[in-house]
Amino acid sequence: MSQLIISVGREFGSGGRVIAEELAKRFNIPIYDRHLITDIAEKTGLTPEEIEKYNENPKPHIIARSVRGYSNSIEDNIAEMQFDIIDKKAKSGESFVVVGRCSETKLKSYPALVSLFVLGDISEKVKRVMKVYSLSEEEAQRLITKKDKKRKRYHNYHCTGHWGDSRLYDLSINSSRLGIEGTVDYLEEYVKARAAAMK
Repeated sequence: MSQLIISVGREFGSGGRVIAEELAKRFNIPIYDRHLITDIAEKTGLTPEEIEKYNENPKPHIIARSVRGYSNSIEDNIAEMQFDIIDKKAKSGESFVVVGRCSETKLKSYPALVSLFVLGDISEKVKRVMKVYSLSEEEAQRLITKKDKKRKRYHNYHCTGHWGDSRLYDLSINSSRLGIEGTVDYLEEYVKARAAAMK
């Protein structure tokens, strides 16, 4: 198989990460998500927990500034390191799945990229978050709002396009319609068709 890069953006609670993991298994390629945090921790000497604290966060405008392209913001530097890692992997010809990290935009120059966005009905997302995190309905709704707001701010800070805008992606899909497994089945066929068209 020639190079294949699958970018998966997702709403919190949509099952996007699980879908990305399953696609990685079906295409027998590595997945990069929290794994990038471990790579950065090794390079910086910070712990994975410290990296996670600043991961996918936009820098605070009040206290952060950039001088000649260098930022004093940990958030900015961690984001740029992640962008650099996935770009180097793409440039090397490696096939992989990447979750989030503005990858649909940062890797758009690579012909091998297939960019997906997974969304879901709020009722289904709430049910999923309640089950996965053992939360009440109200707590789940608050967490979904908080996480999606964070992802939107992060994405829109680092990219010109708006997070979740269907025009940024090759395909946007509502996982509530077919369920997680059905969505993976559908996306697998779509990715196979795209891969065939790349040859």
